[in-house]
Amino acid sequence: MNTFTTTSVLIVAISILIIASSVQSTEKQDYLNTHNAARSQVGVPNIVWNATIASYALNYANARRSDCNLVYSAGPYGENLAKGSSSTFSAISAVNLWVAEKPYYNYSTNSCTGGKHCFHYTQVVWRDSVKLGCARVQCTNGWWFVICNYDTPGNYIGQYPY
Repeated sequence: MNTFTTTSVLIVAISILIIASSVQSTEKQDYLNTHNAARSQVGVPNIVWNATIASYALNYANARRSDCNLVYSAGPYGENLAKGSSSTFSAISAVNLWVAEKPYYNYSTNSCTGGKHCFHYTQVVWRDSVKLGCARVQCTNGWWFVICNYDTPGNYIGQYPY
């Protein structure tokens, strides 16, 4: 009986790990696909996932769990932050929020137009940002916090994103 219980617990634990790994893998691919779709529209090569940067993003996201405030980490990477109140606020939702700033970016003047922000978008498509790491956590207030970090950082004054 004891061997059966141990075996059952082990099978359940392995199943949970496989499911969690699959969810993380799917979410990682969602971040990459959504970023790379926006990048391809402006002729920028694909960005790739980096586990070190993803670990940094997760550590910072966990630090924001208690308040879910959109406060930048001031770390060594470029950074985009977002939050949403619904459990359907996904990796795709967050990146799409940033990409939705595209109409406010004027390439010929290399500036945001109409008093709108566009720096989340320009970070997504920044040519020199070639590595990506992101994380999504649920905050204690029920909201979802999403962070993506980029290496090399973007949005240098006077430089074009692509």
